[in-house]
Amino acid sequence: MTAVLPGNERVENHGTTLVVRFTGPRKVLSTSWLNGGYRTDLEAVFNHQIPVEACESYHNGGSVRDYLKGVARGLGFDAGVVTGLVTRAEMRNIAIRTEQFRDLAVTAIVTAGIDKNGGRAGDPASYYEDGDSFEPVGGTINTILVIGADLPEHAMARALMTASEAKAAALQQLMARSLYSCGIATGSGTDMIAIVSDPGSRLRLTDAGKHAKLGELIGRTVIRATTEALEMETGLSAESQRDVLVRLSRFGVTREDLWNACSAITPQGRYTIEEREVFLCNVSRYAKDPELVVPVAAALHIIDEAEWGLITETTACQAVRNLFPVTVPDGPHTLADRTPLNELLAGLSWHICSRRDKSPFTG
Repeated sequence: MTAVLPGNERVENHGTTLVVRFTGPRKVLSTSWLNGGYRTDLEAVFNHQIPVEACESYHNGGSVRDYLKGVARGLGFDAGVVTGLVTRAEMRNIAIRTEQFRDLAVTAIVTAGIDKNGGRAGDPASYYEDGDSFEPVGGTINTILVIGADLPEHAMARALMTASEAKAAALQQLMARSLYSCGIATGSGTDMIAIVSDPGSRLRLTDAGKHAKLGELIGRTVIRATTEALEMETGLSAESQRDVLVRLSRFGVTREDLWNACSAITPQGRYTIEEREVFLCNVSRYAKDPELVVPVAAALHIIDEAEWGLITETTACQAVRNLFPVTVPDGPHTLADRTPLNELLAGLSWHICSRRDKSPFTG
């Protein structure tokens, strides 16, 4: 047994599966293929780490529902009285967070990974559903939310909304990148959730939105648990994001791109092959310098705002140029495509190159 929650639900670790076993009737709203939707007759909910071989099987038309039934039976349950979530994340990296206010307790139990299929709502899709097949890939944020109160059906749905917003907020705070666009991720393409409430509780709450205390507790637990689970599973954290190359990776920018940008604004033959290698080496070493990370972060936010239409591209270009001025005259070697991102690449690369003899990072 891993833990006993405030409502006496038992959290049990079965290796590749974590089970939340109920001690009485519960209301459950889940996105599972197995007994998903709204149910009042379930005995438990589980989160299961699916093996790679099973993923390949379902990619070729296997039944996810049948697989989950097998997991349920392996845990000793009748497959008709449980619901389950699947993920490639490891159960040892699960995060459990509880918040309380007076007699109300809310617990979020999260496994998380978005390094393989993190995406932003509205990104280009990966598949069109046809039948019962799907393609599970590495990276999923699974959330089991246990609420120590009785919620009517509409409030259960509202709780799911609030939890989803909280997950997106956690990713926004980490500036987690989408793998399918230049946007900030709002989740993965395979996220699942189960909401559990207690019809036997003396607390009957009808609002799980952001104005209600219940909504606040849902938001806080989900943000904390999601943040911790992501760091344990993938290393994504506030510290890991303090790196210029990590921030630029959201736009597909590499060290070579920075060198190419520098070459485009530099008179032909100014740098030798050896100096190019010094430049690339210094980019990696200089990438974690807070004095560089801060203006790059500011420039990328300007680029985001231009993409969203909040500011004009012309204004964005000028603002980025002010953050990273290129100290060479305009001419044939200047980057032809004057976009905010190219302004950043030109100024940043020139900034690094011009400091190569002054930098303590020079070999």
